[in-house]
Amino acid sequence: MKKGKLINAVLWTVMILVISILILIPTLKNIKLGLDLQGGFEVVYKVDSLDGKAEVDSDMLRSTKQTMSKRIDVLGVTEPSISIEGDRVRVQLAGVTDEKEARKILSQTASLTFRDTNDNLLMTSSVLSSGGASVSTDNNGKPAVSLSVKDKDAFYEATKKVSEMSDNRIVIWLDYDKDKDSFKSQEKICGTEESSNCLSVASVSQAFSSDVIIQGNFDQEDAQNLVDLINSGSMPAKLTEVSSNSVGASFGNNALNKTILAGIIGVSLIIILLICLYRFSGLIASVGIVLYTALTFFIFWLIGGTLTLPGIAAMIIGIGMAVDSNVINFSRIKDELYYGETIEEAYVSGNKASFGTILDANMTTLIVAIILFILGQSSVKGFATVLIISIFVTMFVMVFLVRWLLGKFVQTGKFDSRPLMFIGVKEKDIPKKGEKRTKYFWKKIDFVKYRKIFIACILIVILIGGVMLFKNGITLGTEFKGGSSITLKTSENLNENDLKKDSEKLEIDMYDFEKRADGSYVIKVSDVLDGNKSSEAKDYFNDKYEATTDIGVISNMVRDDLIKNAVLSLVIATLAIIIYISLRFKFDYGISSIISLLVNVLVTISFFIIFKLEISNIFIAAILSIIGYSVNDIIITFDRIRENYAKYKDVKSYKTLVNIVNDSLRSILNRSIVTTLTTVIPLICLIIFGSHEILSFDIAMLVGLITGVLSSLFIASQIWLELEKRNIKKGKKPKEVVLEKEPEEIMIKGINA
Repeated sequence: MKKGKLINAVLWTVMILVISILILIPTLKNIKLGLDLQGGFEVVYKVDSLDGKAEVDSDMLRSTKQTMSKRIDVLGVTEPSISIEGDRVRVQLAGVTDEKEARKILSQTASLTFRDTNDNLLMTSSVLSSGGASVSTDNNGKPAVSLSVKDKDAFYEATKKVSEMSDNRIVIWLDYDKDKDSFKSQEKICGTEESSNCLSVASVSQAFSSDVIIQGNFDQEDAQNLVDLINSGSMPAKLTEVSSNSVGASFGNNALNKTILAGIIGVSLIIILLICLYRFSGLIASVGIVLYTALTFFIFWLIGGTLTLPGIAAMIIGIGMAVDSNVINFSRIKDELYYGETIEEAYVSGNKASFGTILDANMTTLIVAIILFILGQSSVKGFATVLIISIFVTMFVMVFLVRWLLGKFVQTGKFDSRPLMFIGVKEKDIPKKGEKRTKYFWKKIDFVKYRKIFIACILIVILIGGVMLFKNGITLGTEFKGGSSITLKTSENLNENDLKKDSEKLEIDMYDFEKRADGSYVIKVSDVLDGNKSSEAKDYFNDKYEATTDIGVISNMVRDDLIKNAVLSLVIATLAIIIYISLRFKFDYGISSIISLLVNVLVTISFFIIFKLEISNIFIAAILSIIGYSVNDIIITFDRIRENYAKYKDVKSYKTLVNIVNDSLRSILNRSIVTTLTTVIPLICLIIFGSHEILSFDIAMLVGLITGVLSSLFIASQIWLELEKRNIKKGKKPKEVVLEKEPEEIMIKGINA
């Protein structure tokens, strides 16, 4: 019977692995990659009404999006992304290399009008058939544009009116601008120069209602582009470019390969760590990691998500958090074994005791992820999407499925006398029921005593950061400073003076220069480079250095919105977490948590200021993620404090509070170390092997996570201790503690995370 159960458990394990692989391989092949991974062009337009007076409503935005979608078909982009963000439209064109042409086709209003030589409006494109433009030839065999007339009566009346004028010529305009265009000023170049909006001029001797041919100095490509623009329809709104970003295919592929390598190494190290610490249970958790990865990618693909560098980072770091759920669970199982329970009893008790803690930890991270999704933009929104998916997949796979699968093996009885093989606990270290343990690994650590040293170190770091901020300011990325960022990749050996001279020739103001480890160069300029200037800079660097050039542009309008959303995100996340913790625990716990989180954030920011690291939009995502992950440590700490506190009937002694805090921290210290390692390991791999584009995110997360686990031990718990101390009545002599029963020893022997 037991042999049958073992075979059944093994078959389930193999089947889960096979299903995971069958899901993962095709999903990875078909998932849509973002611009930062495959190259392409992104531009954000602010939408205004054509007359500048009417309100921009949802219908106007929707019509603008539809018109853009038609025009993108002309560019031949297979998987374009057009999204409405408030009064703006973000367009992402993967694989596009000619951004100048893309800009031209996207932003032109494509309003075709027929006017007399005095610029009076005769007809609009409404008289033409929808999609009725086509490439044709004139009498000389040169390319021309044929227009199919829909409203023949209106066309007849207009041409009749022109035929009766002294100057009986009709002028065809594309995107006529009354402030700039006039036939008198452009008569000589009408139809001959690309810079002119005047397409064609023809004499009209009599009224007619037949189709029309526009003749001009067209080549085949010009004629086709004009046909495509006319057929796509007139843009219903005025578009103003407020930000743009171009990524070369080589940049994208390089970033993708580096990040995947970092992910493979990081996840492999996590699996090795789990197996070393938890033996067979760690192996089952590793099976869960494979399924977790497959399901997260599959769900992301299913909802049509676009995978970006921050998204992959969220996936890799999410694995660390997913494993955290198993570590909490395994830690509780080991606790129960050290209390003298059998494998099966410890399995049941450990699962039950850990569930609430895991749920709380994931809920607080979910709050942060939702805020990031609502207020974030572009890649940050993608990061938040992956994070949200990973939280739900974690609860399903790492909490329910791994427990269920592990339970299958527990039921076989094969591990009843093999606790070391099952979860890394030596049989000789398990006491008999009713016996007390006398040796504990962390027994001598007095966290309350040493808190002053830690707090002093933290204050010194924050103070140095404050002084450096006052002295040197803060290094802001283009997103928060505004302007443009130009990345060059060339075989030439350049220096700051070379690029400074180049910037002067281009008449742009360079304020920062960086040579990266991968050999690329980054220059920051205060100018907001428009389409023409951006193309000019690309051509210049390509001609002079044969450089592959990527340019990101952020206008002041976008910068202000990003700053506002960053501040709003931090405030809302902080309030949401303090409310959640206060409801789940007590208000004292909530206040202690927020102070600890604030210290954590200040230390991370101070670190960036001290080492002059760039603070960008993705840095804000890192700060919010740090808040979410740090709350996990705080919740686990408070959960153990609350559990131990509840064992006392009445606590009226400060010394007792100290003992509760110290004992609680000793019992969860190993777990904190292991869970921090499972997240820090992939972060270090991303820093060493990953892409430079998310380096600030990786460093911020690394600093924040390490500070977070220390803050939960030396700040959050210690503030709670002082707040509880005030609850003991003043002026009364502390009474001895009265116990409902003698509290169990909770410190754990050996490294038993």
